[in-house]
Amino acid sequence: MEKEIKSGLVVFLFFTVLSGLLYPLLITGIAQLIWNNKANGSLIKLNNKIIGSKLVGQQFRNPAYFHGRPSNVVYAGNKSGATNLGPTSKKLIEETKKNILLIRNENKLSSDSKIPADLVFNSASGLDPHISPEAAKLQIPRISKVRGVPEEKIQKLLYKYIESEQFGILGSQRVNVLELNIDLDSLALR
Repeated sequence: MEKEIKSGLVVFLFFTVLSGLLYPLLITGIAQLIWNNKANGSLIKLNNKIIGSKLVGQQFRNPAYFHGRPSNVVYAGNKSGATNLGPTSKKLIEETKKNILLIRNENKLSSDSKIPADLVFNSASGLDPHISPEAAKLQIPRISKVRGVPEEKIQKLLYKYIESEQFGILGSQRVNVLELNIDLDSLALR
């Protein structure tokens, strides 16, 4: 019996070290060598200061910037999550109406203007850094007016940031809001 316990402990310790220490170190090392930026969170730096990640959205409320999707967790990366409210939920219906009213008011839209769904509904994770090109285009007149920059110039900048479907077939076209807003700030400098 003592022999079986010792061999069991040796096997347990061996696999603990192998799968709990050596394997993670190996995979982390490979990721750092091959995909350094991605392995470190795809961080975006401006003037040597980290201002965000390409993978996690941020809340923009300043009218001079493009706004992202609503977030149930206010883009807190440590507590990702959706609302889990169903389509018949009174709370979801009220939140949706509130979001529609907010979008209409801040963009000076008529009551019959169509609003892209991604500006009204939360993303599943609450961290989505992207909006649809249509959602971005809807915001151009507001940004143009606030910044005093012609709409055509902002639209040209927007087209530069439209990303294609993943692998050409998965998902839909999208725009990274943080990257677009960073370049939007430099637009006035050009």
